[in-house]
Amino acid sequence: MVQNTLSRLILAGLSGGTGKTIVSLALTRAFKRAGKKVVPFKKGPDYIDAQWLSVAAGHSCSNLDPFFHSVRDIRALFYNKSQGSDVCLVEGNRGLFDGMDEQGSCSTAELARILDAPVILAIDCTKMTRTVAAVLQGCLQFEPNLRIAGVILNRTAGERHRSVLRKSIETHTDVPVLGMLPKIRTNPIPERHMGLVTDHESDATAQHALDALADMAEEWLDIEAILHSAATAPDFGPDPGPIFPGQPASKKVRIGYVRDASLWFYYPENLEALEHAGAELVRLSLLSDAPWPSIDGLYLGGGFPELFADRLAANTTIMRHVKTLSNAGLPIYAECGGFMVLCNSLEMRETSYPMAGVFPVGTSFCPKPQGLGYTEAEVVEDNPFFRTGSRIEGHEFHYSLCVSEASTPLKPVLKMGRGHGGGLGWDGFLHKNTVAGYNHIHAVAVPEWAPLFVAAASKYRSSS
Repeated sequence: MVQNTLSRLILAGLSGGTGKTIVSLALTRAFKRAGKKVVPFKKGPDYIDAQWLSVAAGHSCSNLDPFFHSVRDIRALFYNKSQGSDVCLVEGNRGLFDGMDEQGSCSTAELARILDAPVILAIDCTKMTRTVAAVLQGCLQFEPNLRIAGVILNRTAGERHRSVLRKSIETHTDVPVLGMLPKIRTNPIPERHMGLVTDHESDATAQHALDALADMAEEWLDIEAILHSAATAPDFGPDPGPIFPGQPASKKVRIGYVRDASLWFYYPENLEALEHAGAELVRLSLLSDAPWPSIDGLYLGGGFPELFADRLAANTTIMRHVKTLSNAGLPIYAECGGFMVLCNSLEMRETSYPMAGVFPVGTSFCPKPQGLGYTEAEVVEDNPFFRTGSRIEGHEFHYSLCVSEASTPLKPVLKMGRGHGGGLGWDGFLHKNTVAGYNHIHAVAVPEWAPLFVAAASKYRSSS
């Protein structure tokens, strides 16, 4: 039998905001600088952390989520994406045992068991000494079949503080201390309304910031011991099979997708699923006035259109073109930021900016999230992308809300069982062959989406 060792670890925290993202980025870049091929993963539906991990590793990052991925899907994603790697690092989310309920379903701990991966805990030690040992003891005993392979102590105050922390852990537990990080006066990667500032906005300084984090890791963490912990992961087991079923289809349609500073939230597997189903992908921009090539379908992901509302509004040629394509029946699928672009207007800081005008509503940016978390929906209207009656699991994270501007009602495709969507229990609005809303999906969790998208694009191509 072939041994699938797959050196791997999960970097987890005790809660959100403990610094695990900074530690994950620091380790990922330090591993890369040590000559390792690092394949990063992010637990949960986060786009921004995943993008930073991609930049740090120089390798695409995939998301793993026990809510909308089956155990088989998680293992297939991990196995296939990790081939050829020297080490795989999975960044957890929230606290190690935090899930959707009191049983911790869909937690980072659950993912660790699915992957049979060692866990390294990053603990914020601000104003804490001996209590850290009690916390570790609790984690060690809380759930079975979980191996905590080490701990990284974050935000330590000085040598005396670090000495007491280390002695407390070594006296009361068997957990190795793999490093102790000092407090960082200035976060090298600042945050704003949806998380970390994106590498698109700080491209000139992104590599410098990541190298600064790697410098810190090399000075304060035991990189070799951490790599050894990852290497102690047991055999992964048999090949779980391919990510997508069947053989890749021959290329028969051209589907454009906007990827620029305004829209760039795409799971790599969503684009791969379209290619597997027979699409040639064409990268486009809403911020450039360069004319678009001929396409048979259009995918508008999420992003930050609110930060570029003035430039989007000024690019009237492309905005008119998008509306013309929609009215002509081009299959268009848009998520969150893409939906905002397709509306009549986008209001930001009391200024209203005209958008493409496909849907007779506007969106208004708010200071607090208007939809945040996992979603469950039923498909209630015939459309090009989902089968009527099917159930869709996804997620949403948006600060804007949908504001009615006309008496003409929107035709919703999705009835929300969980989540806010576009409001009043509905999302995924339909205009001709355009479906747009706040809901994000992962193609592996919704396997019908990509083949139906390609089929709709093929039908459009044949009729045009």
